[in-house]
Amino acid sequence: MWLSLLLEAEQCINVLVFSGTFFAQSNPRIATMLAQRAAAGARVRLCFGDPQGHAVAIRGREEGIGDALAAKVRASLTYYRPLLGTPGCEIRLHDTTLYNSLFRYDNDLLVNPHVWGQPASANPLLHLQKTPETGWFDGYATSFDAVWDSARPWTDDAEGAQSHGRQD
Repeated sequence: MWLSLLLEAEQCINVLVFSGTFFAQSNPRIATMLAQRAAAGARVRLCFGDPQGHAVAIRGREEGIGDALAAKVRASLTYYRPLLGTPGCEIRLHDTTLYNSLFRYDNDLLVNPHVWGQPASANPLLHLQKTPETGWFDGYATSFDAVWDSARPWTDDAEGAQSHGRQD
């Protein structure tokens, strides 16, 4: 379902995660697929946890993996490096407490609620579809936008060390 929705997206692909390692590790062509969707006109916005941020550090402690979560974020970002500078693709880092991971593909939204102390992969996945009535879909879409607006653009220098700064 993840890949079908991604390949069918025409307007937007929004991803909000801490590390989202499964997303790239389950499909090594993910960056190419996202670039293809952007070239076809979809706006691609990927928002990962800031590996140097407080939220990632706290979540790592809560899951009992300490600094490993920050390392997972850094590892995950390496898969998306080819998207830097790709028209229609943006990658940001957030320092937000996440209650859910979100994967939006046009009018479909996959919500992965987080249970305290458990990795995202140990939690359920809800599939929401946009309807004319305001509801859960809109609430989650609005929360993505709020985190996105507070996140910083991610860049990757020649040495592979991540650097980021706020661009106003």
